[in-house]
Amino acid sequence: MSSHHQDKATFLERLIFNNRPAVITICLLVSVFLLWQASMIRPSTSFEKMIPLEHPFIQKMMEHRNDLANLGNTVRISVEAKDGDIFSKEYMETLKQIHDEVFYISGVDRSGLKSLWSPSVRWTEVTEEGFEGGEVIPQTYDGSKDSLEELRNNVLKSGQVGRLVANNFKSSIVDVPLLESYPNPDNQSELLTLDYRQFSHELEEKIRDKFQNQNPNVQIHIVGFAKKVGDLIDGLIMVVAFFAIAFLITLVLLYWFSWCIRSTISVLSTTLIAVIWQLGLMHLVGFGLDPYSMLVPFLIFAIGISHGVQKINGIALQSSDADNALTAARRTFRQLFLPGMIAILVDAVGFITLLIIDIGVIRELAIGASIGVAVIVFTNLILLPVAISYIGISKKAVERSKKDAVRDHPFWRLLSYFAHPVVAPISVVIALAAGVAGFMYQKEHLQIGDLDQGAPELRADSRYNKDNNFIIDNYSTSSDVLVVMVKTANEGCSTYEALAPMDELMWRMENTPGVQSAISMVSVSKQMIKGMNEGNLKWETLSRNPDVLNNSIARADGLYNADCSLAPVLVFLNDHKADTLKRAVGVAQEFADEYNKDGLEFILAAGNAGIEAATNEVIATSELKILVLVYICVAVMCLLTFRSFGAMLCIILPLILTSVLGNALMATLGIGVKVATMPVIALGVGIGVDYGIYIYSRLESFLRAGMTLQEAYYQTLKSTGKAVMFTGLCLAIGVATWIFSAIKFQADMGLMLTFMLLWNMFGALWLLPALARFLIKPEKLAGKKGGSLFAH
Repeated sequence: MSSHHQDKATFLERLIFNNRPAVITICLLVSVFLLWQASMIRPSTSFEKMIPLEHPFIQKMMEHRNDLANLGNTVRISVEAKDGDIFSKEYMETLKQIHDEVFYISGVDRSGLKSLWSPSVRWTEVTEEGFEGGEVIPQTYDGSKDSLEELRNNVLKSGQVGRLVANNFKSSIVDVPLLESYPNPDNQSELLTLDYRQFSHELEEKIRDKFQNQNPNVQIHIVGFAKKVGDLIDGLIMVVAFFAIAFLITLVLLYWFSWCIRSTISVLSTTLIAVIWQLGLMHLVGFGLDPYSMLVPFLIFAIGISHGVQKINGIALQSSDADNALTAARRTFRQLFLPGMIAILVDAVGFITLLIIDIGVIRELAIGASIGVAVIVFTNLILLPVAISYIGISKKAVERSKKDAVRDHPFWRLLSYFAHPVVAPISVVIALAAGVAGFMYQKEHLQIGDLDQGAPELRADSRYNKDNNFIIDNYSTSSDVLVVMVKTANEGCSTYEALAPMDELMWRMENTPGVQSAISMVSVSKQMIKGMNEGNLKWETLSRNPDVLNNSIARADGLYNADCSLAPVLVFLNDHKADTLKRAVGVAQEFADEYNKDGLEFILAAGNAGIEAATNEVIATSELKILVLVYICVAVMCLLTFRSFGAMLCIILPLILTSVLGNALMATLGIGVKVATMPVIALGVGIGVDYGIYIYSRLESFLRAGMTLQEAYYQTLKSTGKAVMFTGLCLAIGVATWIFSAIKFQADMGLMLTFMLLWNMFGALWLLPALARFLIKPEKLAGKKGGSLFAH
């Protein structure tokens, strides 16, 4: 650019570059304050943030929460005897100690704690005199041979085999319901929130490690939402290591790209400042780090580097004919501030669309990412050029840039053929074919929800999933419970009119593929009526006599609420795969539509399977909405910027192709669309659009100068091609480190984002010029002033 551009300095440019010391001082002060804030950010997550609170299933569950004895949030500890069975003095002693130890862990709902040692676990039998019953472990228990024999008989009569006691009598369960918030033991008026990580660590130290070391014959297995989240947060602490690795790789690549240690360090430090600001602001807004928002600092780092690279590249190009570093920095600022600003706005808009998903963790991720992207405007678009205007760029880098500007590049020459009249139509046809094939494939194979059993967030060989498999294999009640709430008038739940349809529902559910068993007060009632009639199997049915029914449910503790107006039907599923949930919920819903009437309602759904089903429904309805919204926003931004419909299509179509292929890849790898993979769709588009904007804005300026499309594209590649390619690789490598994470969903996100970022870069370099051949009229642009925002 010649010197007559000097007077064209915008107000913003003058404001920033005439007050450089002030800009640096302000940034420094803000950084110190936000670093102090960021140092206080802690891992935090809660049960309620992971679930869609507006969904009718969840609202019903919350409404009846107190009647359901916390069917949502429980931990199950299975204590296994490696040799022999549970009927030994040592085993029962260990179980008692575990029960007592768990009782004092903070956050445990002590009234609901249940194991063989709980007085509420009882047995009943029928004798000539009528019913007899008592605690499974009687007051007279002393560990002698006789009392162990008595215990064995009591267990068999208690109906707990398959529930609290394993089917093979080699292990038994301690059921631990949790409180989301509980009174502070030191100050009763203050409520504390359950800290999942600390709770998980207490279970490991006080239960697993302590008792396995104390008694080598005991093996302990722990499952439940709180344990899973605790393990996730531990896995996240490793993410810091991934960040360090990504940082080092970027450092090497940046130096290799710029040949200038000064600019490498300035790009890395301004980007790190952006990450610190983002974390500090997150803490100021009151957010913690949960398993999902942990990914945001990586994204911010990656996006920051990509904008930093464009700046350094621009400054190196300008330095060859500028008198000093300040002039070069000012010219680059003038040339790149707008496209950078627009790319960042588009990123932010892409992230904000995630707010329409009603799940706390995704909303926090959306807000965190939008804050982070906004911060990059200050650190990488303003602070970076100001810093370089002081320190300048090494002679070596400027020399190289000068040589590059005049010499011929065979590689870029080759790539410029993508804009050739013969090659362009072939490219478009290939892209169209790939898009159609990908779309057909994903339509058939892509599923919503989890496709594996166990905790899909963790790898299959993780300790949690091994524990989970143990419980599935040894008990008849799995950890995946769908609860249908049966609501009646007060005192109405024990009537024949209520119990008969419940019986029918249980029969239908048990005959649904994927269901293990179902339990409700009907199960107890039938057992009792059979017992009253000398144990005759013919009598294992519901009586129509109200007195007999009332009598028969007296011992169905926990299977109805205090005023007998709500009784849960617990349906135990084999797993929580998307198909299983869909089938079970479908059958229950159909039944409810058929049987609901005044005074008797079948309400869906509680239990963790009910929550998963609700989450899947929310994601199924939001998925398309989000994609359409992201694309509309990005399209509008591109239209406003370039004021040309053709330009907008050139930038958007390659992104759409990437989305389609990304979904097809998910279907191929067996990754379902769920809370973890959902944001990737919006993030991939938001970040990917940067490439197209940078390439198109350069291409347009060369077309205005009157070049042919292929020549203009060659010049574009020469000036920004290197930066775009480098950015794509840098972003992809930074995110690719996640693939090795212990957390499965993070590895999935890493894989998907790596794919989308590389494909978006490739799409911008390959498809954009081919589309330009058809959508843009170079002769109309040539010599025309105005038009886009970038026109001088």
